[in-house]
Amino acid sequence: MTDPLVPPEETPPAEGSTAEAHEERADGGLWEHPGIWVWLIIIGAVIVAAFFIARMISL
Repeated sequence: MTDPLVPPEETPPAEGSTAEAHEERADGGLWEHPGIWVWLIIIGAVIVAAFFIARMISL
């Protein structure tokens, strides 16, 4: 006997599990994309470094 097909948005039940299949949670947006945060931190660090470099040059 073949297993019934499960829609793509649901998790298939595990063998012997009493739990029902659950829907996958939606994309968390910006919070699930750490690359954006890394670039924001890098840009901020470059701005702070540029401030100190400008201060040293102006002395």
